[in-house]
Amino acid sequence: MLKPGIQQSQYSSKTCLFLLHKSFIHGNNGIASLPIWSKPSFIKKHKNIHTGFIPCNIKAVASTATEKSIKVKAVVTVKPTVRGFLSNLGIQRGLDDIKDLLGKTLLLELVSAELDPETGLEKDTIEGYAHKVGRGDNGVKYETIFEVPIDFGEVGAVLVENEHHREMFLEDIVIDGLPCGPVSVTCRSWVHSKFDSPVKRVFFTNKPYLPSQTPSALRRLREEELRNLRGNGEGERKHFERIYDYDVYNDIGDPDKSLELQRPVFGGEEYPYPRRCRTGRPRCEADELSEKKSSRFYVPRDECFSEIKQLTFSAKTLYSVLKVLVPSLGKTIDEGLGFPYFTAIDSLFTQGVDLVSEENQHGFLEAIMPRLVKSITDKGGAVLHFETPDTMSRDKFFWFRDEEFARQTLAGLNPCSIQLVTEWPLKSELDPEIYGPPESAITTEMIEEEIGGIMSVDQAIKQKKLFILDYHDLLLQFVSKVRQIEGTTLYGSRALFFLNKDGTLRPLAIELTRPPMDGKPQWKQVFRPSWNSTDVWLWRIAKAHVLAHDSGYHQLVSHWLRTHCVTEPYVIATNRQLSVMHPIYALLHPHFRYTVEINALAREALINAGGIIESAFTPGKYSMEICSAAYALQWRFDQQSLPADLITRGMAVEDPTAPHGLKLAIEDYPFANDGLILWDAIKTWVTDYVNHYYPDPSLVESDQELQAWWTEIRTLGHADKKDEPWWPVLKTPKDLINILTTMVWVTSGHHAAVNFGQYAYGGYFPNRPTIARTNMPTEDPSDKEWESFLKKPERALLQCFPSQLQATRIMAVLDILSNHSPDEEYLGEKIEPSWAEDPVIKAAFEKFHESLKELERIIDERNSNSRFKNRNGAGIVPYELLKPFSQPGVTGKGVPYSISI
Repeated sequence: MLKPGIQQSQYSSKTCLFLLHKSFIHGNNGIASLPIWSKPSFIKKHKNIHTGFIPCNIKAVASTATEKSIKVKAVVTVKPTVRGFLSNLGIQRGLDDIKDLLGKTLLLELVSAELDPETGLEKDTIEGYAHKVGRGDNGVKYETIFEVPIDFGEVGAVLVENEHHREMFLEDIVIDGLPCGPVSVTCRSWVHSKFDSPVKRVFFTNKPYLPSQTPSALRRLREEELRNLRGNGEGERKHFERIYDYDVYNDIGDPDKSLELQRPVFGGEEYPYPRRCRTGRPRCEADELSEKKSSRFYVPRDECFSEIKQLTFSAKTLYSVLKVLVPSLGKTIDEGLGFPYFTAIDSLFTQGVDLVSEENQHGFLEAIMPRLVKSITDKGGAVLHFETPDTMSRDKFFWFRDEEFARQTLAGLNPCSIQLVTEWPLKSELDPEIYGPPESAITTEMIEEEIGGIMSVDQAIKQKKLFILDYHDLLLQFVSKVRQIEGTTLYGSRALFFLNKDGTLRPLAIELTRPPMDGKPQWKQVFRPSWNSTDVWLWRIAKAHVLAHDSGYHQLVSHWLRTHCVTEPYVIATNRQLSVMHPIYALLHPHFRYTVEINALAREALINAGGIIESAFTPGKYSMEICSAAYALQWRFDQQSLPADLITRGMAVEDPTAPHGLKLAIEDYPFANDGLILWDAIKTWVTDYVNHYYPDPSLVESDQELQAWWTEIRTLGHADKKDEPWWPVLKTPKDLINILTTMVWVTSGHHAAVNFGQYAYGGYFPNRPTIARTNMPTEDPSDKEWESFLKKPERALLQCFPSQLQATRIMAVLDILSNHSPDEEYLGEKIEPSWAEDPVIKAAFEKFHESLKELERIIDERNSNSRFKNRNGAGIVPYELLKPFSQPGVTGKGVPYSISI
C-alpha cells in the first residue's frame, strides 16, 4: 500500500530566526516570511465517502492505525502586476510587507467535496496561512502545509482570503501530498483585499460537473458563487468587484460636457440594441437618461487583464493610441485640411508626421508603439511613421484597379456583404412618399451592355452571375441627417458585379441615390466603367463613395455589431448562469477573455460621441443609429453561423454531395473556402466536447444552469429581440452544439476575418476611405463647380477622401487593431488546464489542433495555386486571415480564441 510522503519544514528554528533578521535588514531582497503551519479548524471525527473525479482515499494510505492525518502542501502562484501589490508604495505597502514577514499573506481553506456521513452537513474547512517562498518562472510562490484528517475526503475547492491591502492576481493553486497525486486549481483571477470586501473567494478544482452531478458538499458554494456574480442590480460598481449585470448603451454621449455630445439611449423600442455590462454610474445632469462619464469604465475585475506585466498587451496599446497619440495629431494637423496631391499621401510612409506632445510622452509612445512612433534625436521629438501595407508594397496602384475593387468583396476586409442578385429589377422597400420612387436607375439595357452581349439579365440571374453590394435602403434613411454635418455627405448606394468564367468578379455599375430633401426631388444616377475621361473620373469618385459606405458598414456592423457587441451578452450570461464548474463554462471561457474590457474601451473612445468612428467615418454622429438600424433589420442569431450566413446572402445552397454540405455560388471565395474548413473543425471539436458531457440527450433539457443561460441571453442580453420566432430551441445536444459552434465561430473565425486585415487593406486609405466628404460632381453642380471638376478631376477625388487628420488618426488605430500581442492566445494552440485533465477531452482537443494545422497547409496550398485568381496573381496579397496561428505583430493572419482587440 502506498504511503504519503510527510512534508517537513525546510527551515530549522535557527534558520527561521536568521531569515527574520535578514528580512528586516534587506527588505524584499530577503525572504520576508516565516512558515506558518495550519491546523484543522474542527475536532469532530469524519467518516470517509468517495465521490468525484479521482477518489482520494486518505484513510487507506495512513501509515499506521493510529495515524489520523497527513501533511499536504499547497503552492499558490501569484502574478506580478504593473500597478498591483508588488509595485505599491506607501504605508499600505509597509503593512503588506509585515503580513508577508509574519507569513500571513493569504488565508487558504480546503473544502471537502463530501458531506459528513453522520450529520449530513458540510465538513469544516481546514485553514492555513500561505507565506512567500520566492519567485518562480510564472510568478511569486506562496505555500502552506495543511494537516489533513484521513477521513476528510476529496478536496473540492479552496477558499482564499487576501490579507494584503492590494488585490492579487492568482494564477493557480497546486495541492500536493494527496494519495491521488497533485490536485490543480486553476484560478487566473483577481482576488480582492479583505479590506475591500470580507467575502472570501472560492476556487473549485478543475474537474467539471453538470449541476445535477455536483458533489453534495459543493452545491451550496456553487449556487452562492453564482448569486455573488449576479449582484443585486443596485448601486455603482466598484473597481474590485466581479458582478455581471445588464444595461442599455446609455453612456455613448457626454451631455454634461456639451449638448452637442448628447446621444440617444441604444437599447429599447426606438433604438433596438444588444445589452452591455452594467456599471451603475450616476445619471447626467443634462440628460437623466444618460450615465455620467468617469475616468475609468467599470468592467468585472476578471475581464480586465491589462495590468498583467505585459506592456505590449493590445488593449493597453490601443488605449495609448486613443488617449495620447490621437490628441497629439490634432495639435499637428489642421482639422479640415485635405491632401493636395497623391504624393502627400505617400509621404506618410516615407517621411511620417511630426508629433506635438508632452516631452515625456515621446519616449512612452515609442516604447509602447515602436512600429508607429520613431524618435528624432536631432530634433528632440518624435514622428509618426507608417509602415507600408503589404498590399501597397506588392502593387502601388492596387487600389486604383477595378478588378481589385471587385476581388476584395470576396477576399478583402469585408467579405460578409456581397450578395447574390435573385430578383430583377432592383427596387427599394422604403416608403416612396418619404424617399421617392423605389425603382432602381440601373436598367436591363445598362447591364446587358456592360456584360457585352454574352447573356441576358434573366439568364445571368438564373445562372447566378449577378452579385451586389447593397447599402441602398439602410443608408438612404440617414442621408438627410448626415448631410447636416459639416464635412461629410451620404447616399444610398448599390454596386453590381458580374461573375466571369475564371471565377473573378467584374464591376458593372454603381447607383447613388439622394432622397427628396431641402425642397429638391429625389436624385439618383448610375455610374459605369467607361472609356472617356470624364466618365472614368466620375466612376472613380463613385467608387470612393461606395468604398466609404462599405468601410462604415464593415466597422459598425460586420465588425463591431456582429462580433464585439452581440458577444457581450453571451459573456454576461455565461458568468451569471453557468458555474465555473460547468463544462460549458470551461468550453466558452477562452472565447470570452478580454471582450468586455475591449468593449468598454470602445464605448470610451471609439464609438463614443466625438470619438474615432464619429469623427472619421461617413455617418458621423449618426453612426450608432445606423448600427442600431442594422441590428433591428438584419441581425438574427440563427443566421450568424457561417453556413447560414452564406445561404442567407445567396452565396451558397445546401448540397449533401458537396464539401461541407454546401455548394458555393462562387467557387473561388477565399473567406468562405477557408472559413468552412475552420467551421467544420470547430463544430467537430464542440461536438466531441458536448457529447462527452451529455451522453444522455435528456441531460440538456434538465440542466437548469444551461437553460437559464440560454433564456437569459434571449430575454435579457438581446431583450429587444426576445419575442422573435427564429431563436433556436435548446432541448438536445445537437441544439447545444449548433448554438455553441456559432458563438465560437463569431468570437474566433468571423472576428479574425474582419479585424486583422484592417491595416493591410485600410492602411493605404484610398483603397478603403472611411468617409466621403463631398457630393458627386454631377449632383446639382454650379457651372463653376463643374468647370473645376473638368479642369482638375484628381483634386475632386482628393477632396472626397478623408482629411489629413482623419486619415492619420484612422491609420494609427487600424495599425493597432491589426496587431497581435506577444501573449496572444490562438484558437486550438494551447489546451486549457481543465481540458487536459480529462483524457477524452484532451484527445478531442489534440484532434482539433491537428485539424487547424492541416488548415494552415491547405491555405498555403490554395494561395500558391494559380487557378484561384482571387487569392493568387501578380501583386495580389495571399488570403491568410483565417490561417489559425501567427507570430506577434501586424501579420494579416492568426485566429485568436477571443475578441481581445
